[in-house]
Amino acid sequence: MRQHAICVFICASAILGVTYTDTGGEKLRSREHIDRILRLHSEDSALYHQQLPELTAQLKEIYHNDIKPLEEAYRFNQFKEVGYSTISDAELEAKPMIVLLGPWSGGKSSIINYLTGANRLERLPTGAEPVTSEFTVVMQGEEYRRIEGLVLATDSQKPFGSLEKYGKGFMEHFTGIEMPSRILEKLTLVDTPGIIENRKQQERGYPFNEVCDWFIQRADLILVVFDPTKLDIGTELESVFDRLKGHESQIRILFNKADNINPQELMRVYGALFWSLAPLIQVTEPPKVYVGSFWEHEFKPGSYDDLFIEEERALLIDVDNVIINSLEHKVASMRKRAITARIHALLLDQYLRAFEENRPSRLMGGAEEVWGQIVRQPEDYRIPQAVLARPNVSEYDLPEVKIYKSFFQANDINSFTRLESHCSFFGKQCKLEKIESAIFDRLPKLLSSIKSRINRGSCNTGGDCGETVDNKWTGPPKD
Repeated sequence: MRQHAICVFICASAILGVTYTDTGGEKLRSREHIDRILRLHSEDSALYHQQLPELTAQLKEIYHNDIKPLEEAYRFNQFKEVGYSTISDAELEAKPMIVLLGPWSGGKSSIINYLTGANRLERLPTGAEPVTSEFTVVMQGEEYRRIEGLVLATDSQKPFGSLEKYGKGFMEHFTGIEMPSRILEKLTLVDTPGIIENRKQQERGYPFNEVCDWFIQRADLILVVFDPTKLDIGTELESVFDRLKGHESQIRILFNKADNINPQELMRVYGALFWSLAPLIQVTEPPKVYVGSFWEHEFKPGSYDDLFIEEERALLIDVDNVIINSLEHKVASMRKRAITARIHALLLDQYLRAFEENRPSRLMGGAEEVWGQIVRQPEDYRIPQAVLARPNVSEYDLPEVKIYKSFFQANDINSFTRLESHCSFFGKQCKLEKIESAIFDRLPKLLSSIKSRINRGSCNTGGDCGETVDNKWTGPPKD
């Protein structure tokens, strides 16, 4: 039996390219399976990636011409309650972003070191104690160098300009690293400070949750990493999971360092983690969970080696899907943004309508009292009801009208005009019509165009995955 088990382990390792080498007396696992599954040395998707600039240019044109004008007219970018900030061309051109979140000492930095293949001098610091106090963006570069956060935010070629709004305190805890790495040619990795439940939010010196929200809004994949020996679920982690609502499809939970506990305890601790997370993840289908030890070191003796290898392979297939589907994700996110901006404009138009209909004459006075009543009780003036009566407006997309109290505290209603005023002289090129064209016509057509250039097939092509996975680029269609 022992010989059979060893044979199974060696065979599985050989198939996946997970072999062991001795470097400086320390046994490290091979990264060959990473290169193969992510096709880091393959040209099979070269044609599709050559077409990305053209497709991205179309997305930028739709945003600037059809969506942004209405956003600016109704100050959508200043509406903090819905979580959307100004979007730049650099963000639309950016590579897919994978953000790693979770409690301290979960192994987030070690995962990044493993994926990038960083050498000892270039790797992110790791340790049993909290060692990451910064948001660190790891990007492709010709040579290794560290970049200050203020420099990153100032560089118009990088998608981090809007982070300056979080102040000097955050800029001192924001940094970038450029290094040559095949995987970084395809994506960007973000390491975050570990969540420490005995630390008060204000002690960080910057709005940690709001910064997390900024990265969550832009992430293509969110890896929440846990150490099975440190399953602390407190207020800060609860707050982060609250920010993750609406992004459930992008969340993956990594049950890391699983070789640190014996097999008998593994399932018990796994169940305890889900028991703790259940109140925080209130969805019908929970996020995918990957169990393993996601770093370059050999698994500890007595672990579920075969399981960990399979789990790592499945995670890499997930990452590969993110790379291939990144532009589709941007288009879908842009459409979601446009829908929210349209509803915001429709609501403000109804607030204006209610104020016009009920505003007393200047001689009578009392306009402020009437406006205050409209803001406090918008349902009495049929504001949400009128918006829901419009075509293609879902009640599930309608924000709670009470959040407009804070919006109108910062924005004078008299600084806005009705939707019909945002049309050309002859009634054409209305801003509302343009954003509706983007939502219901142009963005769906762009998404179809992107999908038509991705030939769905088996990830055996270059990936050697041995199973059928959607959205795999296998080269141009054959005649």
